[in-house]
Amino acid sequence: MLQPWVRYGLSRWSSFYLFLEDGRVAIDNNAAERAIRPIALGRKNWLFAGSDKGGERAAGILSLIETAKLNGLDPEAYLRDV
Repeated sequence: MLQPWVRYGLSRWSSFYLFLEDGRVAIDNNAAERAIRPIALGRKNWLFAGSDKGGERAAGILSLIETAKLNGLDPEAYLRDV
């Protein structure tokens, strides 16, 4: 009987092989995890936005902030300018 970690590795062999063949492929998804971390941390706080409208406003502001980050801008300066 195979150990669970061996079965895990064998079941994902094609992905691992792709990682070995192409140096551009990351072995982990840390970049994606870091990108969604602020959303995950704030999730509980957003339950208490006060109202549906408050939640919509928070979503709008957070969308602006994340868009500024994605475009390489300082979110605080961007919001001040807009």
